[in-house]
Amino acid sequence: MKFGLKTLLAASIVTAIAGCASNGSSNSNVASELVSAASNTERSEKNRARDQYRNPVETLDFFGLEADMTVVEIAPGGGWYSEILAPAVKGSGTLYAAHFPADSKVKYYQRSLAGFKSKVAKDSRFSEVKITEFAPLTHSDIAPTGSADMVLTFRNVHNWYMRQGDEGVLNAFQAFNKALKPGGVLGVVEHRLPEHRDNADQKSSGYMKQSYVVDIAKQAGFELVAQSDVNANPLDSANHPKGVWTLPPRLALGDKNADQYKAIGESDRMTLKFKKL
Repeated sequence: MKFGLKTLLAASIVTAIAGCASNGSSNSNVASELVSAASNTERSEKNRARDQYRNPVETLDFFGLEADMTVVEIAPGGGWYSEILAPAVKGSGTLYAAHFPADSKVKYYQRSLAGFKSKVAKDSRFSEVKITEFAPLTHSDIAPTGSADMVLTFRNVHNWYMRQGDEGVLNAFQAFNKALKPGGVLGVVEHRLPEHRDNADQKSSGYMKQSYVVDIAKQAGFELVAQSDVNANPLDSANHPKGVWTLPPRLALGDKNADQYKAIGESDRMTLKFKKL
């Protein structure tokens, strides 16, 4: 049976509200703002279609987002999460978007940054967003030192590991620690590699071991305080010809076995909540 996007969206909103209640959310107002932002028709159909995999309302509620927080989103790209975060804290809190550095020589980074800046300039939902810069080892001033209540990173750890290895990942987490207040929250969502797999698979698959992420966070001065299966996908074996990019939305093999990979859906993901010590 097929459902239209509006039906799926309505169902996801009902689920999100129920999830917020069952998690004992301390701020029903921000939960309402999150649901409102997620259901906003200004979001593209393409973006809203991914809610079933990214579970933004439930994920942000799990991390403990509140409307008056100072929040830093790492590597926001085109603003998929920003268009939910920005309205949720607008007027009461602050959202820093730690985007690609303006001096980057990578053309894709420049295009992505330019597109995001255009949204901030033209889209009323983004009108209070503050753009900063982030890149492991070179750009670490993502927000004023000790000012942030929450730092959020979604599916980025594998990129830093594949490019800069342990040093890059540790440096990134140290930058997050520097920006956070004592007791501040670091929320991490990342493609999850089964623990029995070879560590070398982290270099090319796009998946990371949860134990690795927890260990790096500990080295950077964080304590794991909670984990959630909200973004788990038991159908994902994390063993695909083109790594995580074999699955939707990339479908790196094109039409080859596309129905099989669409049936799996997007990747199995860890969702980890850390506290700055």
